[in-house]
Amino acid sequence: MLDTSLLQLWPVVVAGGFCVGFLVGMTGVGAGSLMTPFLISQVGLAPPLAVGTDLLFAGLTKASAAARHHSFGNVNWPIVRWLALGSVPGAIGMLLVLGYLKPDIDAVSRVIKASLAVTLVISSLAILLYPAVARGRLQMMSETAESPARPLPTFLLGLTIGSIVTLTSVGAGAIGVVVLSALYPHLITRRLVGTDIVHAIPLTLISGAGHAGMGNVNLLLLAMLLAGSIPGIALGARLTGKLPDWILRIALAAVLMFAAYQLYQKI
Repeated sequence: MLDTSLLQLWPVVVAGGFCVGFLVGMTGVGAGSLMTPFLISQVGLAPPLAVGTDLLFAGLTKASAAARHHSFGNVNWPIVRWLALGSVPGAIGMLLVLGYLKPDIDAVSRVIKASLAVTLVISSLAILLYPAVARGRLQMMSETAESPARPLPTFLLGLTIGSIVTLTSVGAGAIGVVVLSALYPHLITRRLVGTDIVHAIPLTLISGAGHAGMGNVNLLLLAMLLAGSIPGIALGARLTGKLPDWILRIALAAVLMFAAYQLYQKI
């Protein structure tokens, strides 16, 4: 149940979708880290419903920017394939666990809130550390720099992200971009962002479809979010790699910390 009518909330929901879409398009971060806490604390969704709605929101939003990032040369497809080989089975495995166990909804809510709070703190720290990692490799990178895929660690990263994202909807961007930057230090930032966005599409769509099958998606709310996010991510994708993002990352990290605090208060 929503605490407030969606008809009253639609301007806030559409504006929130646009802002998150813009951040995702430009940095690869935000679809889960910002949207799920927003849906829980501001819109009034129960955590399982917020996670399911946000997963489909993330998948459809990022899918709308995939062609643009590919046309800009921002996607390393071998890395995407190895990530997906891990993340898709990880997501399916977590869905099977959730579906088979059929846990009490209140217990699931508490677990998801706690998981989100911890994951948001990790994500905010990762976002702050990422520019330092990037600065250390700027001298040895060029616009055409590429990195061969590292199969095993990339597969394991995908497996981990698939499980975490299916449970909490957080991690595909915030954790994925940072860990990828450590695994592939020669890959320029815009390619890290584009690769991470494209990889998240099958993961979030499969996870979201699984949650929809369990009744954990609000379709009206999803439509409102997409109305804002699709133009937002198109604008953000166009600006990828053209604007400095250190101020944005500090602000985003602060918002994530605040969101984690809000969720902790509700556990």
